[in-house]
Amino acid sequence: MNTTTETLVMGIVGTGLMGRGIAQIAAQAGIVVRLFDNRAGAALEAREAVAATLGKLADKGKLDAAALDAALGRLHVADALNGLADCRVVVEAIVEKLDAKRALFRELEDVVGDDCLLATNTSSLSVTAIASACRLPGRVGGFHFFSPVPLMKVVEVIDSELGETWVGDTLIALAQRVGHRPIRTRDTPGFVVNHAGRAYGTEALRILGEGIAEPAAIDRILRAAGFRMGPFELFDMIGLDVSQPVMESIYDQYFQEPRYRPSPITRQRLAAGLLGRKSGRGFYVYEDGKAVVPPLPAAPTGGATPIWVSARNPLLREQVVALLRAGGGVIDAGEQPASDSACIVLPVGCDATTAVLDEQLDPRHSVALDPILLDRQLTLMTTPITEPASRDAVWGALGGAGLPLTVIHDSAGFVVQRVLAMIVNIGCDIAQQRIAAPADIDDAVTLGLGYPKGPLALGDSLGAATVLRILNGLHDFYQDPRYRPSPWLLRRARLGVSLLTPEA
Repeated sequence: MNTTTETLVMGIVGTGLMGRGIAQIAAQAGIVVRLFDNRAGAALEAREAVAATLGKLADKGKLDAAALDAALGRLHVADALNGLADCRVVVEAIVEKLDAKRALFRELEDVVGDDCLLATNTSSLSVTAIASACRLPGRVGGFHFFSPVPLMKVVEVIDSELGETWVGDTLIALAQRVGHRPIRTRDTPGFVVNHAGRAYGTEALRILGEGIAEPAAIDRILRAAGFRMGPFELFDMIGLDVSQPVMESIYDQYFQEPRYRPSPITRQRLAAGLLGRKSGRGFYVYEDGKAVVPPLPAAPTGGATPIWVSARNPLLREQVVALLRAGGGVIDAGEQPASDSACIVLPVGCDATTAVLDEQLDPRHSVALDPILLDRQLTLMTTPITEPASRDAVWGALGGAGLPLTVIHDSAGFVVQRVLAMIVNIGCDIAQQRIAAPADIDDAVTLGLGYPKGPLALGDSLGAATVLRILNGLHDFYQDPRYRPSPWLLRRARLGVSLLTPEA
């Protein structure tokens, strides 16, 4: 099937938000679209909605008059399913229920020709399970778009275990024709995007569940690390009625893989109806549609307490000393701290308590500073017995350096280290399982989730050895297989090569 030059007729079954988005980009790409929905009048409503959207694009100068007329001329309504008989491709975008999709595909097989490609826009169901109900299962593939379809320029092309090679090849070409980046993936739970997204929210929930920091503090730290939204802002925007079932579904589909373990916090909040924006209260309270965010606590007034900084990493020590001096801090430059000095350690992958004891310092007068992203934001971590005077001496001096500073309780890996290492590790394991090619994984995550970098490029920027050190530290501390490093990461860190390096 030539999807790039021929006059292609595409059927779309299900004319909700996803179906309308697919119809719009297809019509704009020169494809004849036949819309069908089993609810009377729904397909016509969809055509009118798409026409209105195209009209707005024309009003803004993003679509000329000829292109508008041509696109509208390609949008047609099918009054019955047999109106799709001449389609070469049919994309299903109905309710996310396996039985409903299987029944639809069986009906379609009685309508369309044997060479018609049947594609499902499922986001969470097995494409293989859908195909297995068909007379010709080899012609069924996954074609998973993201909402809003015209703006989210990525689509997952899923090869079922029963699919023929031409199906995926055709969908790749079709994705390119409509201006989207195709990501070819095996038929596994969550495919690539929803699979790779497991770390961000679940690790933040672990941090919250351990009492290390509150949602607003965690969000603030991770926004400073380059994410568009903090994890709890994201939970509130999506709604726990949507995100919690997805977390539980992927966890269960992977037979309780610890890396994807959900949190009892979100299940309890879902039961309480604390869904987020849509309910007026989630991890934040909403007034007039806006979150009420607690302000960043003010730094204490700097005092005369000398501050000693660990010299285990001389370059990092220089950076921290410069920040302290910029904030008016008094530096203890001795090889060992004076008895009245506050002490700073700079651990990677371990908690303040472990790092302080390892350097034989007094935990009552010591704090830890996250050495990751020192140029953007500062995260200060106390031991359980750090005295407030020592904490405040360091806090006050660093607070005067002009960077946002958040104080958290003791945690192996702080906040940024934990979350970034988990994102990288899950991305590495997607590559290790051969679910998708390394470059495709990174493109899927940046386009589908909006992360500042894909997981493998993110690992490269941190350094694979550093990511491995963080994970090993977390695994040693918690004794939880959640933090075991992926073989993909382990081998490339040992070899000193990029995490984007494919198998030879």
